[in-house]
Amino acid sequence: MPHEDMKSPLIRGGGCGGAGGSRHLEASAPDPGAPVVGILGTGDFSRSLCRRLVASGYQVVVGSRTPKRSLALFPVDAEVTSQMEAASQADLVFVALFPEHYSTLAGLKPALAGKILVDVSNGLQINQMGPSHAEQLASEFPESYVVKGFNTISAWSLQMGPRDGSRQVLLCGDCANAKSTVAELCRAMGFVPVDMGHLSTTALEIENIPLRLFPSWRVPILFTTALFVFFYLYNFLRDVLHPFVTAGKSAFYKMPIETVNVTLPSVALVVLALVYLPGVFAAFLQLSWGTKYNRFPGWLDCWLARRKQFGLCSFMCAVLHALYSLCLPMRRSARYKLLNKAFEQVKAGVEDSWVDEDVWRMELYVSVGILALGFLSLLAVTSLPSVANGLNWREFNFIQSRLGYAALVMATVHTLLYGWARAFDSAQYHFNLPPTFVLVLPLPLAVLACRLALCAPCVASRLFRIRRGWERSRHIRFAPPPEEGGHRNGGSLEDVSHV
Repeated sequence: MPHEDMKSPLIRGGGCGGAGGSRHLEASAPDPGAPVVGILGTGDFSRSLCRRLVASGYQVVVGSRTPKRSLALFPVDAEVTSQMEAASQADLVFVALFPEHYSTLAGLKPALAGKILVDVSNGLQINQMGPSHAEQLASEFPESYVVKGFNTISAWSLQMGPRDGSRQVLLCGDCANAKSTVAELCRAMGFVPVDMGHLSTTALEIENIPLRLFPSWRVPILFTTALFVFFYLYNFLRDVLHPFVTAGKSAFYKMPIETVNVTLPSVALVVLALVYLPGVFAAFLQLSWGTKYNRFPGWLDCWLARRKQFGLCSFMCAVLHALYSLCLPMRRSARYKLLNKAFEQVKAGVEDSWVDEDVWRMELYVSVGILALGFLSLLAVTSLPSVANGLNWREFNFIQSRLGYAALVMATVHTLLYGWARAFDSAQYHFNLPPTFVLVLPLPLAVLACRLALCAPCVASRLFRIRRGWERSRHIRFAPPPEEGGHRNGGSLEDVSHV
């Protein structure tokens, strides 16, 4: 609806003229070009949808089996009437009923013939076999045009407007004109319509989306949890069980904080390396193929699509590690250890226990760790859509790529400083098992080494040309042809400098 039309009164002869106020629309004088929108159903979603439609400047008529009882639930500018009257007046009808109640609308078939029906229903569980609810509705009303949509938008988003959550409304249907009409209505309400195709191909998928629990997070969370369990058990074996078995010394008090605190940075660094490893794989594959037009393997596509989730899991572990580290001196066990060490020093007559190497190692270790956490925080913040939308592509790429690798470098150096010379101390190999940082470092070091190799001028220039469209098999060049003769290295080159 044009913005200037929204200044004119939407309701003719109604509104708040008296104490009761007429709630009925003047059907003879609708706003030009604005369809009358009907809603069948009076649930929470119907009420929120009605408020958003009225606020967007549409005339709304709500069909209810008990209009008098539902009257007070809807805005005063909407008409609440019987289902038959609503179906007859409306040009476009939202079917906001449970799918099992679709059969009760059989008497409305003549009134709904030739009209657009928007199915907003969701199931109680993921439907693997089909048919979808939208297809069921289409079979019940073969003379109507069914469009699936708005089922991924919550009643809260509808009521408050598209300020929170996703603005996208996924649509599918078999009639292009019907989808276009619903898409126009979406835009007028402030949402972004996305055409997903036909009912038979995507309706079931759209209906299953609200029922899936973090589909893009499942693999990163499971992998992060598995890494945490592995490193926790590994540290428990080395730091808690080893002194108990070999010396009868109980160190089980370390389990809630110390063992967790040693485990978290290990998981954070490995997961952060997994954020940038698929990009390295993709680059080497493109160099090997000599083109960017080959599809990556399915596992690599899935991995590349979940780098954001892996990065946020790494950030969470790093933040928890920082919090646990701040709490270490507050523990009663740490105070006892400090007092015992001070007593032993006095007893031995040692006046100064200062060791320059230990001091410098700890200062550098903490400083680099803070820098790594700072870079990770910046990466996490810029991954938010509200922040990312304010950055152009070069700025976003600089932060996520350049600063991301800087975070990986800092986190790796942080771990190296923690290890220092302990990797070469045989006393650190409890049960002949290496310290945890020895297991952690190979992956990030390998990623950084591969990235360094890709930065070599000869490799970087070739990769740049490939990603600009150059193909080895076609001998495409980007420079203008020479003045005389179009041959180089004995063969003709295809000029795509105009692309």
